[in-house]
Amino acid sequence: MKIKMLAFCAITMMFAPLAMHSHAPNQSYIFLRIYEKDGIEGRFEINLREINKVFGLDLKNGATEEDLAPYLEEIRSYMANHSAFSSLLGEHKVRFRDIGIFRSNLGDFLQVYFELENTNTLPAELEVSYSAVFDEDPTHRAFLVVEYNWRAGVINNEANISLYFQPDETTDTLSLKDFSVWKGFKTMIKQGIWHIWIGLDHILFLIALILPSVVRRTAPTHSETQATALHTGNRSWGWQPVPRFKPAFIYIITVITFFTVAHTITLTLASLQLITLPSRLVESVIALSIGLAAFHNIRPIFKGRDWIIAFVFGLFHGFGFATVLGDLGLTAEFLSLSLLGFNIGVEIGQVVIIALIFPVLYLFRRAEFYPKVLVYGSALLILASVYWCIERGFDINLGVEDYLRSVAYKIAVYLGLR
Repeated sequence: MKIKMLAFCAITMMFAPLAMHSHAPNQSYIFLRIYEKDGIEGRFEINLREINKVFGLDLKNGATEEDLAPYLEEIRSYMANHSAFSSLLGEHKVRFRDIGIFRSNLGDFLQVYFELENTNTLPAELEVSYSAVFDEDPTHRAFLVVEYNWRAGVINNEANISLYFQPDETTDTLSLKDFSVWKGFKTMIKQGIWHIWIGLDHILFLIALILPSVVRRTAPTHSETQATALHTGNRSWGWQPVPRFKPAFIYIITVITFFTVAHTITLTLASLQLITLPSRLVESVIALSIGLAAFHNIRPIFKGRDWIIAFVFGLFHGFGFATVLGDLGLTAEFLSLSLLGFNIGVEIGQVVIIALIFPVLYLFRRAEFYPKVLVYGSALLILASVYWCIERGFDINLGVEDYLRSVAYKIAVYLGLR
């Protein structure tokens, strides 16, 4: 019985995130993005099956934007007549923009993008009315989600429902008063922490850097035997544990400081669009950085100057962090605070990772197996590096990273971190 219950919990944990973040076929959505200076923009998302109900069409999953083009004006007119936005500032008319298609395992959703007029000055409250599809399907439900509002601490969030609409409740009020700069800043710190924790390539690079922190490569004396040192290609060199905590700690501080300085420089330059590099190049070099840092542990590239690898490749990791900021949909508003908060979050995430790993390394530094852990662990890191270099360099998906990310996400959801 216990085994069955554990199996049930495991399966539930695996599929719960999918259930929480999937669109339902008889539901429609209003996503809003609220900007301090540029006003409010958003999109309607409606399943093609619901479009078929309303207009008597026969659109299939897999339909393209070209397939929808003949009906687009009619669909926009329908959405305008079945939605309304207003505040004390007056009516905020919907100005339609482009369209898109969101494909999910529950069907394809038409995305109708828009912006609201007269929102350069943000109202304290926004009254929203929505009644699409209700006449054709009384079981239909609709949700409004604030996807982005920096000062409310909402960054690229598609999970938090703010308003709910049904046939007998088609009007509700969205409050825009609960916000502050501090909320947005805290959210950017959380985004930085979360990114470094799910960024497996960044974590493996850190591990490659800190593995040799508790040992030193030495030239063995004549009295030393083969048992006291594991030779790694060059038989005149071996590994000895550091005698005290201080030199190991100084090593960690030095390497991580150079890594932090480097990625802060390029994160800032890239976010300000002063320097841009192709993302494919950046991601490939990040993958390469893991392998070279690991290879340096086996056969030194820069003897006694490990910080060089941390600094040089830290520059490319900074470009990678900047890509994440771009994916979050950030604009020029509060960019300085976004950069500062995100970078603080990355540093906090790094410190937590190091705080978990470094004490274990220091505790086992004198164990006979530690040199083998260092060498064989570095060899595994090289294999991971080669895998990512192939994937990113040739733009193919071998699937392993997606699986590991999904596992990490499920664990985070299970622990209540997401």
